[in-house]
Amino acid sequence: MTTSTDTRRLYGPVADDLPRVRDTIQSIAQAADFPFLQQMLESALAGTGKMMRPAIALLAGRLGAYDLDRLVPLAASVELLHTATLVHDDVIDSADARRGEPTPNALFGNAASVMLGDYMFAHAADFIAQTDNTQVVRVFARTLMTMAKGELTQDITVFEYSEDVTRYLDRIIGKTASLFGTAAEGGAMVAGATAEQVEAMRVYGLRLGIAFQIVDDILDFTGDPAVMGKPAGSDLQGGTLTLPAILYMQQRPDDNPIKKAFDGIRQKSNFDRAIREILESGVIDESMATARQFGEEARAALAAIPTGEIRDTLNGLVDYVLERRN
Repeated sequence: MTTSTDTRRLYGPVADDLPRVRDTIQSIAQAADFPFLQQMLESALAGTGKMMRPAIALLAGRLGAYDLDRLVPLAASVELLHTATLVHDDVIDSADARRGEPTPNALFGNAASVMLGDYMFAHAADFIAQTDNTQVVRVFARTLMTMAKGELTQDITVFEYSEDVTRYLDRIIGKTASLFGTAAEGGAMVAGATAEQVEAMRVYGLRLGIAFQIVDDILDFTGDPAVMGKPAGSDLQGGTLTLPAILYMQQRPDDNPIKKAFDGIRQKSNFDRAIREILESGVIDESMATARQFGEEARAALAAIPTGEIRDTLNGLVDYVLERRN
């Protein structure tokens, strides 16, 4: 998303409120009274992207009392939490670049980046407290625990080829989808929506987040490296099995280059062969079908949401997630 026109088309009735969320996030760098910390924050926050999670929180907030004094801190908290996890992820993965830009750990070192992520987590908690809603605070805390567990699960299973689809889904629910669910559920809670609508938004966000991550994992193989900012198959080469690779291994239990690579023969030829055969084997289409299934489950959850612009916009986000190319 590169223009305000794109933002308005995608996020409809809340598009004009997203700059306030972005300004709230940026304010933590401006308020830092330590120049080095300010520099790190400015670097980490410069790449705030599509703002989908904050937009979902605001859209859910339209289901009741649309109080921006409470919804903007919620939306900012969700996006800041997401950004903080990326800072820590890049340390764990020893990543020097993200989307073609240097990571904080590449610029400032691992130790400083860990503390930067911690600082951002703390600020996200401060923002969430500004909702004055203890239920939302509790959801936020539980989501942070779920995300940490998801990251830990991925970290301790690198270069293990025993992963299956069930464990993969559990992992991406923890790492990615749980925060989508929190954005949607939290927005509805802050707005004072009905219990049925709060639950519907939680399910919508969770299912949308699963679809989002599956598409992301597909794009790791099919996306343009110049646009993605990383070579094809980066997750696989880093030892992480995603849905396309898991389905491929189920198709090819014998003479499997992934097993050879993960068993210690980490020659480029093994990874190149695996990536090529994944692209040729039909598992990309199968993975996309799974993403669409979760997208349809997200749509089904919206049955509890009144027909109109909010529901139409939420449905449009499902289309966007399933059709995106980067």
